[in-house]
Amino acid sequence: MESSEIIVGLDIGSTKIACIVGRKNEYGKVEIMGMGRADSLGVNRGVVENIQHTISSIQKAVKDAEASSQVDIKIVNVGIAGQHIRSLQHRGNIMRSSIDEEIQQDDVNNLIGNMYKLALPPGEDIIHVIPQEYIIDGQQGIREPIGMAGNCLEANFHIITGKVAAAKNIDKCVTKAGLEISELILEPLASAEAVLSDQEKEAGVVLVDIGGGTTDLAIFQDEIIRHTAVIPLGGNVITEDIKEGCAIIRRQAEALKISFGSALASENKDEEIVSIPGLRGREPREISLRNLAHIIQARMEELIEHIYYEIKASGFEKKLIAGIVLTGGGSQLKHVAQLTEFITGMATRIGYPNEHLAKTPSGEVASPMHATGVGLVLKGFEHNEYIKKYKNQGREKKRHTKVGFFEQFLSKGKDFFEKDIEG
Repeated sequence: MESSEIIVGLDIGSTKIACIVGRKNEYGKVEIMGMGRADSLGVNRGVVENIQHTISSIQKAVKDAEASSQVDIKIVNVGIAGQHIRSLQHRGNIMRSSIDEEIQQDDVNNLIGNMYKLALPPGEDIIHVIPQEYIIDGQQGIREPIGMAGNCLEANFHIITGKVAAAKNIDKCVTKAGLEISELILEPLASAEAVLSDQEKEAGVVLVDIGGGTTDLAIFQDEIIRHTAVIPLGGNVITEDIKEGCAIIRRQAEALKISFGSALASENKDEEIVSIPGLRGREPREISLRNLAHIIQARMEELIEHIYYEIKASGFEKKLIAGIVLTGGGSQLKHVAQLTEFITGMATRIGYPNEHLAKTPSGEVASPMHATGVGLVLKGFEHNEYIKKYKNQGREKKRHTKVGFFEQFLSKGKDFFEKDIEG
């Protein structure tokens, strides 16, 4: 099988590093071939804090993925998240030389490329430039401008920025692990690809990925991404609260959360007790599951209030017919969907990473905690399809997904706008 038919997603999270391998079958559908996972020891809230620990975790996850998929992994799609991620709206335009000629892909590329030249605060650069709608000579609401006539081509853009230093550290870890980055992708966009249906994106939906260190949010409406945000709270703060509130060690707190945790204290009875082994011969500690749920519920209510604030700030609160889709490891807490519905008043479901796959993945890959990894694979195939389509039209494509943000630390010295597609 050709290497171009295989895509690898590398999810560098705060609690785990997951490497997921996918390929397209004979019907053009994506299948997950295998995965590897390792504890993330050098990442905190989506940002690398220890290079060597992160490299070791990446190498372990990749080694396990190679063993389970029988694929030699060299190139990966990597997710990026963290509190440093920001989003903004911007409108740009270009004037075309001739109204008689149809608008070509090159015109669209030039318009998108101009957005990467926006002035940003020092240390920040652009990760993604996402067109929302095009305007041709004042005519608004155009989804596909190619083939139309017009003199002034404009577009409204959703622009996502991040810290250059954070991305450099990710690149350093991946490179020292013996890998090459193909694309750097915002994690909520990847998660959305894995768990949302096209109908939900059209109707209006909020994707909430509750990870260990951060909670990523993406709002879609009318099939267009309208808002993104990263909230610096995740499952790890719940574990810390349990550790402090129950006076136990962190490993026991995490196990307690996973096995017995609930986001609704009212769903637990007073007489439900779990016994935790004591340390070094000490007596076991008995913990009420209702008290445990009270601790979890308090922190989850805080997190959901942050989520609801972002939804209201987006201006699309009343247009989200499909409600909220929760995914990520934190979404596996019992009754979290009910608590979310109670606080926001919006219909809520748990998202599993099988929405656009050929078949439902088996075992651990099917868990919501691997939505980002599966989404990185799907995003890789989407990017390849875009390149193939463009090459079939007999044109050269400038890879705008990396312009600006990558050129500072991944470029090999050539100007990005002059770099043609290879292979």
